[in-house]
Amino acid sequence: MIFDKKAELNVLINLAASDSNVAAREAKLIHTVGTANGISKEEIEKMLQNPKPIGSVDTLTPDEKFEHLYHLIQLMKMDGQVFRSEIVFCEHIADKLGFKKTVVAEISQHVYSDPTITADRDMVKAKAMKLLKSKD
Repeated sequence: MIFDKKAELNVLINLAASDSNVAAREAKLIHTVGTANGISKEEIEKMLQNPKPIGSVDTLTPDEKFEHLYHLIQLMKMDGQVFRSEIVFCEHIADKLGFKKTVVAEISQHVYSDPTITADRDMVKAKAMKLLKSKD
């Protein structure tokens, strides 16, 4: 799979806005992640104001949810620095995707800042899937 920073940032924006509001803190983190990944502030602002639709989070398959979470964590680590506020934001997005918040700590240790370095994705995915919330 080709890692498309803009496409994943768009997913991140949509996930942040899934409660019909991108909070100021969320927007700030989206800007931080976007600029760390080489996306201009103007382009990020344009994306925030007019995100491309990704469909409902509810219609995503568990595999798609994992892929978005994996890329979100990869985006967070791209600049080589991970701030507590970014971790909290990732936990918030993980929760919106239907994962327990602990999934971020569990799989981030296997996700590298360089997208060319890949972990055993099947193992990482298996760990993540154990942390999907049940629909009971």
